[in-house]
Amino acid sequence: MAKVDVIKAQVSVTDRRRRSKSIERKRVAAYCRVSTDSEDQLNSYRSQVQYYTDKISENVDWMMAGIYADEAITGTQVAKREGFQKMINDCMSGQIDMVITKSISRFARNTLDTLKYVRMLKEKDIAVFFEDRRAASGRAQLCSAAGS
Repeated sequence: MAKVDVIKAQVSVTDRRRRSKSIERKRVAAYCRVSTDSEDQLNSYRSQVQYYTDKISENVDWMMAGIYADEAITGTQVAKREGFQKMINDCMSGQIDMVITKSISRFARNTLDTLKYVRMLKEKDIAVFFEDRRAASGRAQLCSAAGS
């Protein structure tokens, strides 16, 4: 049986805009959701995806960890939200450092689910940033970084 070496991705990269200094970049993912398939909601969904793609790529301290989304899915039942579940699994497997989303209600409608998942992620030192509240769980520097 051949030996397999696992080579982990480096989070530290050299950024030319910062005069070749090595910086630690946060792996940031966004979560988007709309609850109906009406035309207005679908436009909102596309707008959210584009907004977060741009927001993450424009921040030199962040690197894209993914856009996770659920379209025409209610926020009250986390188990039915495949994009949300994949994001949580990727967080728990160490692929994401921070999650940003439009609001607490986009993350989860059920207060118990919100608390459960925010606490679960916080235990892994993963911040969740809610833009409408301009607030984050987790490390304080992530809150200030996300607000800029």
